[in-house]
Amino acid sequence: MRALLEDAASRAIAYLEGLDARNVAPAPEAIAKLACLDQPLPAESSAPQRTLTLLDDMCSSATLAMAGARFFGFVIGGSLPVALAANWLAGAWDQNTAYYNVTPATAYLEQIALRWMLELFQLPHACAGAFVTGATMANFSALAAARHALLKRSGWNVEADGLFGAPPMTVIVGSEAHPALIKALGLLGLGRKRTIVVPTDSQGRMRADALPALSGLTLVCTQAGNVNTGAFDPIAEICERAHDADAWVHVDGAFGLWAMAVPAMEHATAGMAAADSWATDFHKWLNVPYNSGLALVRDATALRATMAVTADYLPTASSFRNPSDFTPELSRRARGVEVWAALQTLGRSGVVDLVERTCCHAQRFAEGFRAAGYTVLNDVALNQVLVTFGDAATTGRVIAAIQSEGSCWCGGTVWQGQTAMRISVSSWATTDDDVERALAAMLRIAHTCR
Repeated sequence: MRALLEDAASRAIAYLEGLDARNVAPAPEAIAKLACLDQPLPAESSAPQRTLTLLDDMCSSATLAMAGARFFGFVIGGSLPVALAANWLAGAWDQNTAYYNVTPATAYLEQIALRWMLELFQLPHACAGAFVTGATMANFSALAAARHALLKRSGWNVEADGLFGAPPMTVIVGSEAHPALIKALGLLGLGRKRTIVVPTDSQGRMRADALPALSGLTLVCTQAGNVNTGAFDPIAEICERAHDADAWVHVDGAFGLWAMAVPAMEHATAGMAAADSWATDFHKWLNVPYNSGLALVRDATALRATMAVTADYLPTASSFRNPSDFTPELSRRARGVEVWAALQTLGRSGVVDLVERTCCHAQRFAEGFRAAGYTVLNDVALNQVLVTFGDAATTGRVIAAIQSEGSCWCGGTVWQGQTAMRISVSSWATTDDDVERALAAMLRIAHTCR
């Protein structure tokens, strides 16, 4: 066992140390080698070392260097070394972190991490939290609590009686709501197409002046950090109007919620603390390994009533918080460990620096494109940059050439009818030199393609 795990660690370290020298995108021949793995299920057992060697030899070179400093394709950052190390250690512990009485260490770390998150975002300490797989399930969990609380006002127990015959609920979203939030609404039986859609402005912000009259059981879903522009809905104004009508306000803040930790960004986040629930990802701006998100709910009773489960064989009796009382999963990995490790290491100032530094990198990209005569489509208020290099065909060629050339990796999008390249800067590893190297390659390739 020791030799196998040490070899795995050595291979992983070598992979990470080699990211700066390799192309961000895998070579076509590396991808082609994957076909060698498509074999019949082995009839006999084989040595574990052979399996690990095969995995490394066939797959490592066929990966996209998302953990590196010049991957800007999605709003995700490479794992902080301490978060990755904590993830490895927690994996060795192999704790099914459902109940405190069974897994006290990991349940305790999760409770501390939750308290630190509430302090970081300046939210009430009594809020409940669900450590889940990502923003989709964070939205799902928070919206499930909203569904419970709203229907309970009409005397309806949705967990016991379902939605058949339930009092009607109104769900309001902006036209730029993320598909993950819409998916969560569908999973909850609230409907992907039964929403009232409010128009947005040129930056993707919900127009508060276009909100319909609010009455009855109403759920208003807002957004902190548009996935294209980084813009924030006017959440303070929306909360004021919604709460006057006794509506529930949810904030989808997959990455934008982290701006609440930054005093200099108070102009964008003002009023967000007045909402009723929030959702975010840890594997975006906190830079922990994937499969890590957080739902926060002001009404702790509503979240627990929605998620808790009991059975004679489950050790539920505890004076301490049982993590699975607040999450959709019963069997669940100890994902709070790497969150605790990241926050313990970074501290408040480190989180602020990570957010501010990556936003400054985005500003530098925007400045470089504008100086070269290219059009930046968004107000770069956060870590997102949208740039167009001309018509759709030309912009598409530039994106494809950048991905192929390998100095960096960016993706494409369509923003309000215009094809654009989207740059998302989220990684702790990205330096000023990485930005200048990537920007120079982008401008050189764009000039050639035009």
